Amino acid sequence: MDLSSNTILITGGSEGIGLALAERFLQAGSEVLICGRREELLQEAQAKHPRLKIQVCDVSKEAERITLLNWATSQFPNLNVLINNAGIQRRFQFTQDLEWGLVQQEIVTNFEAPVHLSMLFIKHLLKQQHPAIINVTSGLAFTPAAFAPVYSATKAALHSFTLSLRHQLSKTPIKVLEIVPPAVNTNLGGTGLHTTGVPLAEFADAVIKQIEDGELEITYGFSEKTSRASREELDEIFKRMNQALP
Repeated sequence: MDLSSNTILITGGSEGIGLALAERFLQAGSEVLICGRREELLQEAQAKHPRLKIQVCDVSKEAERITLLNWATSQFPNLNVLINNAGIQRRFQFTQDLEWGLVQQEIVTNFEAPVHLSMLFIKHLLKQQHPAIINVTSGLAFTPAAFAPVYSATKAALHSFTLSLRHQLSKTPIKVLEIVPPAVNTNLGGTGLHTTGVPLAEFADAVIKQIEDGELEITYGFSEKTSRASREELDEIFKRMNQALP
C-alpha cells in the first residue's frame, strides 16, 4: 500500500494507537482526519500536528456516525481509507453489580460502530482510488482475557466480521485489512494498566511497515502467536493468562 497519497479517517484517533498511526501517515504524506469523543484531546493532537483534521464524534451513537460520514465525504471527497480504531476496554466480573448501559456502550463502540461505519462508507469508497477499510481488533480476539470479557468478545466478533467483509469485497477495489494489537502501552481501559505492554512507537512502526508491505492481517508479538496458534495452544494460553482469576 502506498502510504503517501491517501486521505484517511481514523476513529478514536486522538490518542494511543490511533494517534500513533495518524502521525505516521502524516509523515508519509497522506492527509489524515481523526475523530474522538473528547474535543480537548483532539485539539491537543491538532496543536501538535497542525495538518490533522479533527471532528468530535462519539461513534457509539448512530446519529453521530451518520454525521461523521457526511462531514468526511463532503469536506474530503478523496477520502479513501477508513480505520475503525475506536474502542473501550472495561475490566469487571459478572458477579459484581453492573450498569447495563456501560456494558452496552462497550459492545456498541467496539462492534456495532465498525460494522455500521463500514456499511456507511462502502458506497463512497467504491468510487475512490486504492480504497481500504482497516479494522483494529486485538490478540484477545483469539484468546480472551476473562478480566475484560466484553472487550474480548467484541474483538472476536470484529475479527470474524473482517474476514467476511474481506470475502464479500474481494471482487471490488476495496481492500480489507485487520490490525491485531498485542497489549500495547497506552491508556486503554485506564491509565497505567498496560505499562508492561509493547512500546507504542515500536508497535506503530511495525504496523506501518506491514501495511506498506501489503499484509492484510497485521500482527505483532503476542498477537502474532495467538492468531496462528492451534486450538490446543490457544487453550493453554487461555489457561495461563487467566489462572489468577476465579
